[in-house]
Amino acid sequence: MYSPLSAIVRRPPVTVPLDATVREALERMERTRIDSIVVTDPGGALPLGIFTLHDLLRRVTLPGGDLQQPIVAAMTGGLVTLRPQATAHQAALLMARNAMGHVVVVDAEGHLVGVVSRDDLFGLQRVGVGELSAAIASARDLPALRSASAEIRRLAIDLLAQGVGAEPVTHFTSTLSDLLTIRVVELTLDEHELPPVPLCWIALGSEGRLEQTFSTDQDNGIVFEAAEEDADEVRAALLPFARSVNEKLDACGYALCKGGIMASNPRWCLTLAEWQRAFGRWIYEPNQEDLLNSAIFFDLRPVYGADRLAEQLREWLLASAADRPIFLRFMADNALRCQPPLGTLRDFVFDNRAKEFPHTLELKMYGSRPFVDAARILALARRVAHTSTAERLRALGDAGRLGAGSVTAMVDGFYFIHLLRLRNQATRPTGEGANRVDPRDLNDLDRHVLKEAFRQGRKLQNLLVTEYQL
Repeated sequence: MYSPLSAIVRRPPVTVPLDATVREALERMERTRIDSIVVTDPGGALPLGIFTLHDLLRRVTLPGGDLQQPIVAAMTGGLVTLRPQATAHQAALLMARNAMGHVVVVDAEGHLVGVVSRDDLFGLQRVGVGELSAAIASARDLPALRSASAEIRRLAIDLLAQGVGAEPVTHFTSTLSDLLTIRVVELTLDEHELPPVPLCWIALGSEGRLEQTFSTDQDNGIVFEAAEEDADEVRAALLPFARSVNEKLDACGYALCKGGIMASNPRWCLTLAEWQRAFGRWIYEPNQEDLLNSAIFFDLRPVYGADRLAEQLREWLLASAADRPIFLRFMADNALRCQPPLGTLRDFVFDNRAKEFPHTLELKMYGSRPFVDAARILALARRVAHTSTAERLRALGDAGRLGAGSVTAMVDGFYFIHLLRLRNQATRPTGEGANRVDPRDLNDLDRHVLKEAFRQGRKLQNLLVTEYQL
């Protein structure tokens, strides 16, 4: 789902000019065996609309229209487009928000590049990704959403059973979880009268990083636009809506955050200026305890609504953090408190304080977290906009900060630990033990790979040691 659309567009776009008839468009669609066609200007470069089989049914067949009528009367205009550099994940969310089955891809000059369909994005039809996406989009009530949520978990387990890697499994399930969140927000909007202000539902933490597991709880917030003197009144009107969304997500299996990091908490339902002040306190007056609790906020990502508010906040955040090395040094010092559980002789080190789980390794705190924290800090220092741990590391590699071989090993190590967590959580109830593994339960190869994965986490932490002289 991080693939650029340029890698997904399967064929040159099929087009008809604006003066074509519906019949001519259908004949071309039949010859090329496609279900949509782009309507362009006379030069064939600028897309003006798209005509699909759904448009045929709704605007021609059912009204008793004439196939000789001009295509402009039946096409869908006002195209919502994306650039080739946009990701499959962005396209999936755009389709969900606008109830579209296709996205038109254009270059910087607005010239037509191609068309990406929902089937192109969810190509694993054999395991039901496309069907599940459609089921989420058509859900009309909470029982339907709960059923879809259960199917997301089932799908992830099926993919794991088929041997699909942790990265694509996580991307698919995170994207489907995004679609479910969008649908929850849409249905909840119908139940509340909100003030007419732009707002954006944002994901934080593992959800913001597109790294959710089966036992992930909610981390979210709202950024809205309002004059300072109106902020409290607008917030008071938004909180019941946010509470209802959080409760529906909880009913769908996304547990309420024990720390209260949710949009229904007035601390995290803020205007853009208020969010900037909150981040500003962490960045310009850092202390270890606050930074320990606030780290997940630096993984913010828009999910629904006015994306520009989240993007403006992230741009401000990247610029502010990069200009405050003392803040990043504090974060690095915090990050080094969670060391991968390897001893001097490279054997596993067990936490004797975990009396309930003897001879086990905590894969979230001491396995995944060293990668997540280090990648976040190094990315913030270089104004890398990605929120995913793997994409942050890859961007650092592209910038020459990490060697290509090192990046590949680190990403593979991170996702191997993630894979063990997913396997664990698929077979046992959630709770503290869901992220623990007894090395004796692993085969020889998996034990060896896990040790190497921990070494990659330690190698990444050593970069922080060097960079910030810790």
